[in-house]
Amino acid sequence: MNRLLVFFLLSFLFKVNLGYSQFTEIINSNRPGNSSGAFAVGKNILQFENGFYYTDEKHQLLNYDVKGYGSDFRIRYGFLYDKLEMIISGVYQNDNLADNRYTPVNDIDRKNFKKFKIGAKYLIYDPKKGISEKPNVYSYFADKKFKWKNLIPAVSVYAGFNIDSKNNPFIRSDVNGLSPSFAIYTQSNFTYRSVITTNLIMERIGSNQNDFEYIISLTHAFNENFIGFIETHGIKSDFYADNKLGFGIAYLLNDNLQLDFGTIFNFKETPTIFQMSLGVSYRLNLYRE
Repeated sequence: MNRLLVFFLLSFLFKVNLGYSQFTEIINSNRPGNSSGAFAVGKNILQFENGFYYTDEKHQLLNYDVKGYGSDFRIRYGFLYDKLEMIISGVYQNDNLADNRYTPVNDIDRKNFKKFKIGAKYLIYDPKKGISEKPNVYSYFADKKFKWKNLIPAVSVYAGFNIDSKNNPFIRSDVNGLSPSFAIYTQSNFTYRSVITTNLIMERIGSNQNDFEYIISLTHAFNENFIGFIETHGIKSDFYADNKLGFGIAYLLNDNLQLDFGTIFNFKETPTIFQMSLGVSYRLNLYRE
């Protein structure tokens, strides 16, 4: 979920002029969901997004249980242009796999990065660039009503590479080293309170674990501090396939600090997955006019 969504959703409260810059008065965070918005953090903005989660998995066919914890993070820095940002991101997990096919149970302790990436995102299309919409001072409802043109999304592209170590228990045993990653992110602010974000992602391109992922998020602002979201996340590869559903809320403590809570689960038994997470996003605002 992208915190820039909150800026668009609540800009009528903050009375901020968007102009041509992607710098925003409040933090632009992707947490607590897995999706990324189309917009960058803004030039000379350094931002940290970190979450801690508990995970519980059960596999009915292979008869194993997994319990553990992990951390996911993003470091984002806007440079050169307002539309461009560098991103370092990853997911690290420490868990115990209990293989119940054996007596006594075979316990396996595992820890490694499930994902570690370095890349860059660039905004290639902003439907509102150069357009100045004046509020309808005669009718509040006319000013806030649904407009079909708001379905036209902003679009950005991401390119980077995955870094996988040898003997990683969370990926195929024959996958290691560098592999390309590519994504397309779209963002539609279709009402003054609600936003849809769509991600199409290719991971580990050309390797023996070539993953395709899609993420669709719906975000809604309840007020100037609280927002909620619902998200569907699909994964397809020869190594692993799944469809997950996530819910969450975020709370804006101040313009540069956000707290969040989220949960994720799926609908199959190979394996069943349940996760709960707590996270924080913090922005170092180096922006200057």
